[in-house]
Amino acid sequence: MRLPPIRRIALAAPFDWLALGWRDLWRIGLPSLLHGLVLAAFGALLLLIARDRFWLLAGAFSGFLVVAPVLATSLYALSRALERGEPADLQTVTKTWTRWQYSRYAVHGGYWSLVRFGLLLSLAGTGWVLTSAALITALAPAPVHAPLDFVRHVVLAPRGYLFELWLTMGALMAAPLFASSVVSMPLLLDRRVDVLKAVLTSWQAVLSNPGALALWAGLIMALTLLGMATALLGLIVILPWLGHASWHAYRALVDESALPERLPPEGST
Repeated sequence: MRLPPIRRIALAAPFDWLALGWRDLWRIGLPSLLHGLVLAAFGALLLLIARDRFWLLAGAFSGFLVVAPVLATSLYALSRALERGEPADLQTVTKTWTRWQYSRYAVHGGYWSLVRFGLLLSLAGTGWVLTSAALITALAPAPVHAPLDFVRHVVLAPRGYLFELWLTMGALMAAPLFASSVVSMPLLLDRRVDVLKAVLTSWQAVLSNPGALALWAGLIMALTLLGMATALLGLIVILPWLGHASWHAYRALVDESALPERLPPEGST
């Protein structure tokens, strides 16, 4: 399988992506912020459902991060429209999905490539939620119902290594999923490739730029935790910001010029 070339980037490149994503966020405005509002509301729903089951909440938020690349797909479409000089609004998002699903360009994976990959990530996220819940329920020295219980009985437990085990298992799951999805979703949206080729391209990007993409993963985690620490209100801005920045990460990492476009610019045939 011939993969698109991967560019070598500077270690500090993720800060450039954040700057470009910030620019896109405020140029697009309301459509981006509405995406952030919906995603933050979804996080609030998780909090409401699991507020008395913090062992479940910890896994649920981790799973939420796993499927975030799928949830940000419309943000990639908005950044692409801005890049092409097309209108970047809610109508653009609707047109992108409907043109893609029903046009002749939907062959070779098409619309269903994103659906299949999204389902795979969702299954992985669900698996981590169940694993996290089972681990904390089985090994915590006392019931964990609230954040303070988690800190006291898991993070600061005087004996045992439950927190270290929980972090290790989370990292073992998150690392390959991050490597599989860092550029997969933008690539599937932008070019006519199948899921396997998109995932292998994503792995190639990580293996070619391990330092920069480790920094990128750390920045994503840090900004997401910051948004959560603001009673989820910060996520309204942070999540679309990261979505737009992820589009620029894809553009910086992947030389997609040899691949056919998934959809040509609006108005072309």
